Amino acid sequence: MKFAEHPLWLVGFRPFFALACLAGLSLPLLWAAVFSGALALPAASITPLQWHAHEMFFGFGWAVLGGFLLTATKNWVSVRGHHGASLAYLVAAWLLERVVMATAGSWPGWLFHLGSNLFIGSIIVMLLHTLIRYRAQDSYRDNYYFLLVLPAFLVAKQLLLQPETFAIGVGITLGLFRMAFLVMFERTLTQFMKGVFQVAILRHPLLDGAIKGLGLLLVLQPLLLPLAGAVLALLLAALLLLRLAFWKPLLGLSRIDIGVMYLGYLAITAQLLLESLHYFSPVPWIGSLSLHVFTFGAMGLVIPAMLIRIAKGHTGRKVVFETLDKLALRLMLLGFVLRIVIPQFFPAAYVQWIYLAATCWLGCFGLLGWRLIPFLLAPRVDGKEH
Repeated sequence: MKFAEHPLWLVGFRPFFALACLAGLSLPLLWAAVFSGALALPAASITPLQWHAHEMFFGFGWAVLGGFLLTATKNWVSVRGHHGASLAYLVAAWLLERVVMATAGSWPGWLFHLGSNLFIGSIIVMLLHTLIRYRAQDSYRDNYYFLLVLPAFLVAKQLLLQPETFAIGVGITLGLFRMAFLVMFERTLTQFMKGVFQVAILRHPLLDGAIKGLGLLLVLQPLLLPLAGAVLALLLAALLLLRLAFWKPLLGLSRIDIGVMYLGYLAITAQLLLESLHYFSPVPWIGSLSLHVFTFGAMGLVIPAMLIRIAKGHTGRKVVFETLDKLALRLMLLGFVLRIVIPQFFPAAYVQWIYLAATCWLGCFGLLGWRLIPFLLAPRVDGKEH
C-alpha cells in the first residue's frame, strides 16, 4: 500500500482527530507545568501566555475544526474532498507549526511567520475553494457564514501573536470559534434530538438568523465600545435562552451524550452573560473566568462527544456511547468543575486546580485516543471506501 493510500489519509477527520487527541492530552498539562514554573519554554519571541492561547485555539482547536470542516464541507457539497497527499501536507504543516511555536525564538522572523501560518493559511484556502467552487450544490444555504469566518481566523491569529494586540486577538478568536459552534448546534442538535428521542426542536428562521447575525457581529466585540459589546452580548444570551426553552433541554440533558451538547450551549450563554456582567458590575473572578467557561464548557465538553460520534459513524460503526466513552465525558465535566467552579471558593490552591483540570484533559483525550485512533487508522468496517 502506498503511503498516500493508507486509510489515515482517506478523509480529513482521520488524521486531525488523532492529532486533536494527542494535543488535548498533552497541551493543558504542559501549560500547567509552565504556569507553575516546573517547566520553562525555550527562549521565544512570544510570551508563555501567548503560546498557551495559540496552542489551545490554533493547535488543539484547529485540529478539531479543521478535521470537522474537511469532512463536513465535502458532504455539504457532495464532492470527494481533500485526501491523500494534500491531506498529508496539511498534517505536516500542522506539525511544523507546533515545532515553530515551541521554539519561536530560534527562527528568523520571516521563517517564524511562514512556519506559523502555513497550516492555517493552506487549510483555509482549501476549505474556501471547496465551498466557493461548489456553492451551487451546497446543501446548507447559510454556509456563507464560513466564507466570512474562515479568513478572519488568519487576522485573529496575527493579532494574538503580537503582544500589544494579544487580548484583541484572543477575543476575536473566541468569537470565531463561538460562531462555528452556533452554526453547528443548529444543525446537529436538530438531528440528534430527532434521531434519539424522535422529537423536533424549534427552528425559526428569524430567531436562528438573529442569533447567527449577532454572533457574527460579536466576533468584533474587542473592537466595539465596551457598552455596545456588553449590550450585544446580553441580547445574544437572551436569544439563546429563549430558543433553549423550546429545545426540550430537560429531555436532552437526560442522556450524557446529548446532554454535553446542551451544557456546551449553556456554556456559550454563560460566557456571554459574564462578558456583559463584567461591564455592568465587575466581579473579581479567579482565572479569566469568561474565557475558560468557553474553552472548558463549550470546547471541552462538546468536542469529545463530537470526536466519538464522527470517528465511529464515519468509519462505519454504530454510534453508541459505551461505558468508557461516557467516562471520558465525565472526566471533562470534572475538569470544568475543577478549573471553573472550585477556584472561585478556594483560590489559594489555584495552581493545584489547574494541574487537576489538566489531568482531566489528559485522562479524557488519552482514553479517546486509545479507543478511537485504531478506528482512524483502519479501513471502514462496512466496506465503503471513505
